[in-house]
Amino acid sequence: MVSSKAAAAAAAPMEVSAEAGNARDAACLDDDGRPRRTGTVWTASAHIVTAVIGSGVLSLAWAIAQLGWAAGPAVMLLFAFVIYYTSTLLAECYRSGDPVAGKRSYTYMDAVRASLGGAKVRLCGAIQYANLVGVAIGYTIAASISMRAIKRAGCFHVKGHKNPCRSSSNPYMILFGAVEIVFSQIPDFDQIWWLSIVAAVMSFTYSGIGLALGVMQTVANGGFRGSLTGVAIGDGVSSTQKVWRSLQAFGNIAFAYSYSIILIEIQDTIKAPPPSEATVMKKATMVSVATTTVFYMLCGCMGYAAFGDAAPDNLLTGFGFYEPFWLLDVANAAIVVHLVGAYQVFCQPLFAFVERRAAAAWPDSAFIARELRLGPFSLSVFRLTWRTAFVCVTTVAAMLLPFFGDVVGLLGAVSFWPLTVYFPIEMYVVQRGVRRGSTRWVCLQLLSAACLLVSVAAAAGSIADVIDALKVYRPFSG
Repeated sequence: MVSSKAAAAAAAPMEVSAEAGNARDAACLDDDGRPRRTGTVWTASAHIVTAVIGSGVLSLAWAIAQLGWAAGPAVMLLFAFVIYYTSTLLAECYRSGDPVAGKRSYTYMDAVRASLGGAKVRLCGAIQYANLVGVAIGYTIAASISMRAIKRAGCFHVKGHKNPCRSSSNPYMILFGAVEIVFSQIPDFDQIWWLSIVAAVMSFTYSGIGLALGVMQTVANGGFRGSLTGVAIGDGVSSTQKVWRSLQAFGNIAFAYSYSIILIEIQDTIKAPPPSEATVMKKATMVSVATTTVFYMLCGCMGYAAFGDAAPDNLLTGFGFYEPFWLLDVANAAIVVHLVGAYQVFCQPLFAFVERRAAAAWPDSAFIARELRLGPFSLSVFRLTWRTAFVCVTTVAAMLLPFFGDVVGLLGAVSFWPLTVYFPIEMYVVQRGVRRGSTRWVCLQLLSAACLLVSVAAAAGSIADVIDALKVYRPFSG
């Protein structure tokens, strides 16, 4: 936790006087009085890749199966372009006014407050933090499915593919939650750069394995499967289901690219200019989005080529592949390690927000301020209590709703327009003084309106599937 002195420093830049004998201290501080940031384009890229190449990649083959060869890859490329473009607009809003010397925004909400203010700040906060809670639930579900898949792969290898090899995911969710309770005690975003790098390596590992298995299956099939229009109506798929699933596919693709909600927090780890943090962040965004798009296209397309319309909603745990079972185990273990890091990357902004508010509200409370440092961990009774409670609540929620594909689609749909498109565009218009009614302003508003329609449609498709799943689901059945 932060002390009352740290909370005051967060509220206003610290003045450091060389004449007062603080020259050496000043060399260790940035222009806002905080410890000097050390992030680079590569550490920022690692954070982004950790956030982007997550469990969402596993549902892309299913998403392309709903849309077909004609629309699937095209929609993926379209989302990549939109998210890259709006991310560059958001990066410009890190500092208010001057892009080099303007006042910093430490969080997404700070950026909205500096540019838009008023009710939009509260709206942004509600959407952002609700989405972060949803991501934590989604990642808990995904990690448990991968851990269960490791056990099932061994069972299939020994007992044969026709054996159901059933098991509950609940124990694995509890195990994942216990691990996250430990890692959540790391106090600051900047201190988890190493976890992001490990997680990024893991994401490339399981994505690469999924790609290799897809290629091997396609070769074994003697060619590509699938069609131009995707899953055909009939054989258990009604025209209504075709529409809902196609819309849900948009949400799945949006979720796979989602990271704008933590972009400002990542940018706040980049070392001071020159070059400006916005310049570095744009480079990191270009590297990351280009890298992830190549991986997504390969994994999604090869997964669809391997299984056609029967592509599972989770490529590595839906058991389209059974052998080599040890390689599936490696891939699923890599997914779990990656999700441990990705959970922290997404949840640290929420942790920091609650703790700043608590420190400001009760600056003299020993329960809030007193801490004990043990290596990378900074323990306080409040941090231990509140973060542990948060992990427990998200774990229980995941046990109640273990619908991987539906949760992924709904999260992507709900967060895509407001956090990835609307707020970045509105903040950029204010920051750069884009004249209302100008060609640039009209184009930006048309982009926002189009993305709103996509978000609403994708959310409707995901909600329809969740309702269908709930009709036959029993809570905690795993």
